[in-house]
Amino acid sequence: MRFSFRQLEYLVAVGEAGTIALAAQRVNVSSPSISSAISQLETDLGVQLFVRHHAQGLSLTPGGRRVFNEAKQILFSANGLNDLANDIVEKARGPITIGALSTIAPLLSAPLRRSFEAEYPDASVVLKDGSQIDLLRMLGQAEIDVAITYDIEIPKDIHFDAVVSLPPYVMLATNHPKAKQPSLNLADLKDEPMILLDLPLSRDYFLSIFQDCGLRPNITERTSDMSMARSLVANGYGFGLVNMRTRSDLAPDGEKLVTLPLTGAIRPVILGLATKGSDYRSAIVAAFFRHAKEHLKTAGLLRSHDQP
Repeated sequence: MRFSFRQLEYLVAVGEAGTIALAAQRVNVSSPSISSAISQLETDLGVQLFVRHHAQGLSLTPGGRRVFNEAKQILFSANGLNDLANDIVEKARGPITIGALSTIAPLLSAPLRRSFEAEYPDASVVLKDGSQIDLLRMLGQAEIDVAITYDIEIPKDIHFDAVVSLPPYVMLATNHPKAKQPSLNLADLKDEPMILLDLPLSRDYFLSIFQDCGLRPNITERTSDMSMARSLVANGYGFGLVNMRTRSDLAPDGEKLVTLPLTGAIRPVILGLATKGSDYRSAIVAAFFRHAKEHLKTAGLLRSHDQP
C-alpha cells in the first residue's frame, strides 16, 4: 500500500481547509508534519495533489480532486468499520459535533448535551450554534454531524426528521394594554410597533405570517439577537414574535414580559434534526437521534409532531 490512513486524513484536512495552517489546527498536528505527509503522499502516488499559491494557501489539482474524493470515501468506510464494532458491543461512543439554531441553542443545547452524555458517557460532544444558513453550510461541509433546527428551506441533500410543532407566540411588556388578554391574533397587532427578530430565513417566516393574512407589520426595530429583542419588548418598544416559550418571564435586564398564544390559521415551524443526506448513520449519531427525539418531545415544547 502506497499510503497510510494518516496521510489520507491530512490530505482531506488540507483539501477542506485550503491552508496547511488551518488544517493543522483542525487535526491538532503541527504544520510541518502535515506538509511532510502531503509531500510524501505526492511522491508515493506520483501525482501532484495541490497547487501552492504564495500567501494564498493551496488548491487541489484536477488529479488531486479525484484523489481527495476517493480519500474521503476511504476514510468514511474506515470510520464505518469502527461504528460497526461499536454497534456489535451495543455501545455508542466517540466524537459528535452538534449544531443548534442560535435562537434555540441557549434553551436546548446544554441540557440536551448533559442528558446525552449521562446516557452515553463515552460520547465526546462539541456544541456549535448559528443561523439556519450557518447550520446548513456546516452540514454541507461536514463541520457538524447533526443540526437542531427548523424546517425552513431545507435543501434536497439534507435529511430532516420532524420532532415537534411550534406555533408562534407574541411577546409583550407586562404593562402593555393587551398583555392581560388570554391570546391575540394578527388583527390585534397590525398597528402595534413590532420588534423583528432579523435573522436569515427566520425573518422571512415571521413576515410571511402577516403576508399570508394580507397584513403588513409595523416594524420599528430590528435585531438579530434574541436577548436584545426580549429586552426591547420588555421595555415597551413593541411586540415580538417567537416560536418557543422560555421558562423565565424576565428579559436579560430583569424587566418582565408576557408571552401569549397567537391564534388563527398560522403555519407553525417544525423543530427537528437535520443531517447530510446519506444512507449511512454512525452509531453515535443514531444514538443522539434517538435520545434527542425523546428529550425534545418531553421538554415542554408543546405537542409532539407525530401526535394529532
